[in-house]
Amino acid sequence: MPRGKFASHKGKHRHFTNPEEIEEQMKREEKAREWRERKGEESSGEEGSGAEEESSSEEESDEEEEAKAKGVESLIEIHNPNRVQKKLKKVTDVDPNDTTKPELSRKEREALEAERAQANYQRLHAKGKTEEARADLARLAIIKKQREEAAKRREEERMSKEAAKQTKTKEVNKALGKRT
Repeated sequence: MPRGKFASHKGKHRHFTNPEEIEEQMKREEKAREWRERKGEESSGEEGSGAEEESSSEEESDEEEEAKAKGVESLIEIHNPNRVQKKLKKVTDVDPNDTTKPELSRKEREALEAERAQANYQRLHAKGKTEEARADLARLAIIKKQREEAAKRREEERMSKEAAKQTKTKEVNKALGKRT
């Protein structure tokens, strides 16, 4: 009994497309594409023979408008003064020697400033000029001093144990009458 509203179809028959059907579909698409290309060439050829020649700049702008107009865009006119359209730059218009940097966005600028500030802080911290670095160095000095004192205490205890051991062995040897 299936749970929920819809039953699962896990064990049912699956349909796979035959390779012949795929080839037929690809041939149909190829024919349609070739037909569209021929249609486009015929329509442009008819217009060029009857029309007068225009300047190259006007032809380029017409081509740009045709390329930009997709679907119903060419039919709808928009009069929005706030709308900004990106203008495509041609390779010939771009100067390869232009070294001006594009202006960064606010987020990019803030990220760059934060990165610089972090690098500056790390540099100062390494030199020991920040409050945190001073506190770390003071804490390290205290720890070093404590370790030195502990090492001295351990050395003194070892020396005292060694001295006590020597005195004890002398007393034992003296009691036993051994000469050293």
